[in-house]
Amino acid sequence: MKKIFFTLLFFGCCFLISAQTEPKVGDELIIEAQDGPTYHHIKFPKLNILVKRGKVANYKSVHGNVVIIDDVITDKDNNTYVVLKKKDGSKFFGYLTKVKANYEKSIASGEMVVKS
Repeated sequence: MKKIFFTLLFFGCCFLISAQTEPKVGDELIIEAQDGPTYHHIKFPKLNILVKRGKVANYKSVHGNVVIIDDVITDKDNNTYVVLKKKDGSKFFGYLTKVKANYEKSIASGEMVVKS
């Protein structure tokens, strides 16, 4: 009887954890500072493109930004991509209104965190 109880409890906990990791339109995320020079799972423009547009060649302007999920896309390989826009309505680097990110990988690597 104890084994059945603990098995059901385990599956219930797994179900709750997996239900919380699915992104929904309107969820808020925070872009965190990256250790390396680039973001690997958020599709920001390369630094040389920013220089050509007259911006400073770093990603410090996006650190700590609160973003909202505008669209959720799942491809045939079950990768979940989200389209992000800033909560305050301004543009990324002065010219991008939306950026795309791999949801699971960016959360796992610490590039984004879910705002609580």
